[in-house]
Amino acid sequence: MSLMSFPYLLVVIQDGKPVSLSPLESQPHSPRYTASSQRDRESLEVRMREVEEENRALRKQLSLAQSRGPSHHRGNHSKTYSMEEGTGDSESLRAGIVAGNSSECGQQPAVEKCETIHVAIVCAGYNASRDVVTLVKSVLFHRRNPLHFHLIADAIAKQILATLFQTWMVPAVRIDFYDADELKSEVSWIPNKHYSGIYGLMKLVLTKTLPSNLERVIVLDTDITFATDIAELWAVFHKFKGQQVLGLVENQSDWYLGNLWKNHRPWPALGRGYNTGVILLLLDKLRKMKWEQMWRLTAERELMSMLSTSLADQDIFNAVIKQNPFLVYQLPCFWNVQLSDHTRSEQCYRDVSDLKVIHWNSPKKLRVKNKHVEFFRNLYLTFLEYDGNLLRRELFGCPSEADINSENLQKQLSELDEDDLCYEFRRERFTVHRTHLYFLHYEYEPASDNTDVTLVAQLSMDRLQMLEAICKHWEGPISLALYLSDAEAQQFLRYAQGSEVLMSRHNVGYHIVYKEGQFYPVNLLRNVAMKHISTPYMFLSDIDFLPMYGLYEYLRKSVIQLDLANTKKALIVPAFETLRYRLSFPKSKAELLSMLDMGTLFTFRYHVWTKGHAPTNFAKWRTATTPYRVEWEADFEPYVVVRKDCPEYDRRFVGFGWNKVAHIMELDAQEYEFTVLPNAYMIHMPHAPSFDITKFRSNKQYRICLKTLKEEFQQDMSRHYGFAALKYLTAENNS
Repeated sequence: MSLMSFPYLLVVIQDGKPVSLSPLESQPHSPRYTASSQRDRESLEVRMREVEEENRALRKQLSLAQSRGPSHHRGNHSKTYSMEEGTGDSESLRAGIVAGNSSECGQQPAVEKCETIHVAIVCAGYNASRDVVTLVKSVLFHRRNPLHFHLIADAIAKQILATLFQTWMVPAVRIDFYDADELKSEVSWIPNKHYSGIYGLMKLVLTKTLPSNLERVIVLDTDITFATDIAELWAVFHKFKGQQVLGLVENQSDWYLGNLWKNHRPWPALGRGYNTGVILLLLDKLRKMKWEQMWRLTAERELMSMLSTSLADQDIFNAVIKQNPFLVYQLPCFWNVQLSDHTRSEQCYRDVSDLKVIHWNSPKKLRVKNKHVEFFRNLYLTFLEYDGNLLRRELFGCPSEADINSENLQKQLSELDEDDLCYEFRRERFTVHRTHLYFLHYEYEPASDNTDVTLVAQLSMDRLQMLEAICKHWEGPISLALYLSDAEAQQFLRYAQGSEVLMSRHNVGYHIVYKEGQFYPVNLLRNVAMKHISTPYMFLSDIDFLPMYGLYEYLRKSVIQLDLANTKKALIVPAFETLRYRLSFPKSKAELLSMLDMGTLFTFRYHVWTKGHAPTNFAKWRTATTPYRVEWEADFEPYVVVRKDCPEYDRRFVGFGWNKVAHIMELDAQEYEFTVLPNAYMIHMPHAPSFDITKFRSNKQYRICLKTLKEEFQQDMSRHYGFAALKYLTAENNS
């Protein structure tokens, strides 16, 4: 039962006994490495899903048994407890080898079934935000208790993680943020050489930062992976005695012994010292002990001779402990298996099934040396690519706090008719897609002249090859929404980090919208990309188009020339297409006109849907030298430059059909003027048909539902914009 109720991913069963998985002995550079690693990860993923199902079934059986049978709980019988196997006798035996931590025989630590576990994490910047997600996934996968994450974050991490958790909507998880930038003054006086910078010192001030009524908290680094239920670690608080207020694992490198190289002089520490990647803090007792004064006085004294910290907060924690060893409860080392350089982590466990927490605390991360590193890497990568949507499961018997957004969503969904043949289309409008903003580093300050324009587009994995070409054609800022699975997001990350073109650009915002449901939420993606621009204007494009060279600067001049700041205009960039996969891109309007005459280029959708761009009036554009106004017509869907305050795209339209048409119609209803730019152009590059257009062409019901949604949109327009909007119905009937 223990392995079924205890979701270890690290063992398999053979002849009734747990044994190590076969890839453990595979080294990263062995001949078997490349071929076996994918199989290993796949087997881990399969095992994870199996364990999830087994856990659900077992919890259901246990809860039924509890509800039918008499209560044997202590006290008033109103409390239930989560008794985690592995935290009792077996853990005590393991812990017995650690000096000073003798166990109580036969006693199993208990965590109340619905007791909230508090976790604090310091997180700053784009990369750390990505790391936090993998850590949280590993915690959520195993957890059986409500969680409260306390995130000490800078402005960047807060924006990213607030949106992520808001759209993740995981039951029984609460998130609170604390402004890391406001805490800088608390620790900025400490010289620090560690790569984490000033944020690496902020664990020292958690007693002041976290709520005064919070008694205990687990503090984690961002590069942690859990291989067990975090409730087991929470239960260790029960083992603290006397004045023990800090739970820490011994450092597994020789750093504090001072023998790593000649003249190596570390901060003072007790023996090997302690690693602060995982900390149990008894906040209430620390406050009573005046922790703030304790660490500050110690830091001031040591800095007189040490001059700066090398390992940030860890140096100061260790210096305090050296003076006050009674403060520490030494955790068994499997709670923080440190995969750093010069590590002794292999002496920390007899078998990988003993492991609880893996700490990737080496600058080399996944390239560290350890005989089991390939197994650790596979475990980490499995969580990295694990579908986060599967973690939105309810905790049985633990009521979640009321969430207004969730309740409103459920109300909207309940009002839909499930027998409606277009139910899935209507449901998509209310689907909340997990969203990770700024997946890669972003750094851009808009031009001070208020003419800056951001190119906005959306894409899926099959259009990834367009990114480098667009970056070569458009030097201005770009905002992209990418519709990807968790695994595809990691493929994209590797692709981007391997591209000199993409890595040299810091003004491209990549926003991941995670896959869910059967439709491509094209207008949701556009809205995400539009919402997160930092410029006053945006060029609403599509990923399959290459803008002409110099379009960015031309649009900025047009913004001034046409007074876009004070008028409601939509500037049209005429769209063309080529059927050739290799094209000598025209460097001027004259060259483009020549290619049109030769049949190398065509006006966009000339062969299949001329109505979409016909009002652009390409015949007039050929000879135009000044911008000219055109009128809206039915099915018009040009690519436009607008102010950032323009209306959003309508989310009811998904996949193929009417997604841009509806938006242009609403711009017209809001009395935007459509003005064609005489010296601007963009060219659509050929590609295989998308899944959505294939579905549109082959599925009659798809087309029927699209027509129904279109009619409902037009009715909504009439209600919202009144008599003037009747022209859309008339135009549709005449087209």
